[in-house]
Amino acid sequence: MPSDNAIDRAAPDASAAPADITIRLVRPDEFAEAGRVTAEAYSSSYGDLSESYLASLRDVATRVLDGDVWVAVEPDGDILGTVWVAPEGRPLSPVAEPGETDFRQLAVAQPARGRGVGEALTRHVIALARERGSHRVIMNSGPEMFGAHALYTKIGFARLPERERSIEVEPGRWIEILTFGLDV
Repeated sequence: MPSDNAIDRAAPDASAAPADITIRLVRPDEFAEAGRVTAEAYSSSYGDLSESYLASLRDVATRVLDGDVWVAVEPDGDILGTVWVAPEGRPLSPVAEPGETDFRQLAVAQPARGRGVGEALTRHVIALARERGSHRVIMNSGPEMFGAHALYTKIGFARLPERERSIEVEPGRWIEILTFGLDV
């Protein structure tokens, strides 16, 4: 049974996790709630999100086919945040190169903001990368995600402009994707 401050798979950077938060893999019975939390976090932070994009954020069942969805939960089981992490040895997105661990869709529920949930989830990804022997953690982000960018900078991530590109997120809708990396 995990302790109140447990980080599954022995995360050496777990000290960033608030004492009342546990980070663990999402369970199938939590897919709908984890998806709701992710979509609501994105819609409360970023404008002009299409219904199809929000539906993709809610679709945790599909995301776990391609990677691991980790959740930050309170002792009562309420999900405070989520992050989607590449499975060991496979990237989630084309931004990742061999030997790197990438993550996407870091989300913190509106009522949990300011409690260190986003930082704890990011540090958990870093710990997973170290455990796997990755040499870098990498992620891409939309240009309007200022809070996430500030968090990554605080932790030590650097912009990797040579990997940045425009992507078509929906037919006819292009955005510039920023890329951040942290050597571990």
